[in-house]
Parts: sequence; C-alpha cells; structure tokens
Amino acid sequence: MDNHCHSIGMEILTLDLMAYRCPLALLMVKRSCRDLSLTQKLVIRVSQSSAKTDIFRYLQNNGFTIDIQTETIDQLVIIVKKGQ
Repeated sequence: MDNHCHSIGMEILTLDLMAYRCPLALLMVKRSCRDLSLTQKLVIRVSQSSAKTDIFRYLQNNGFTIDIQTETIDQLVIIVKKGQ
C-alpha cells in the first residue's frame, strides 16, 4: 500500500482521498483494492463528486463488497471487502 494507507489492528486499512481528484483517486483505489486479502477491509473516504461516482462504479463492477458508512454531499465513506 502507499503512504496514504495505514493499518489498524492488521485487518482494517484506510485510504483518505479527501484531497484527491480523479483520475488519481480512482487509480489509488484500484491499487489498494488489488492488494486486499480476503481477511482485510478497506475504508475509503472521498469528497470529490466525480471521484465518488467513478470509485463506486469500479467497485461494483469488479465484485467488491461495499458497505456505505456515510454518504453526504461533502463526503462518501465506504468499507470495501474483496468478493468471495
């Protein structure tokens, strides 16, 4: 993972993309999700509107399990797991 991710308790990773726009935000999500194990979860925080749409669409189309924690105009916080 890159320096924007950190491990909490070895199973939950966070990716804070609040300051990033697409396409960089989407590329960071793709890289982070590619490296997830089946026992890890990734918490993603994003604020930019087009990045929210692109990230959500990518996760849905690639078999990830998505749990929306917060969805407001200002931010989207989701927990992602690799599909079984």
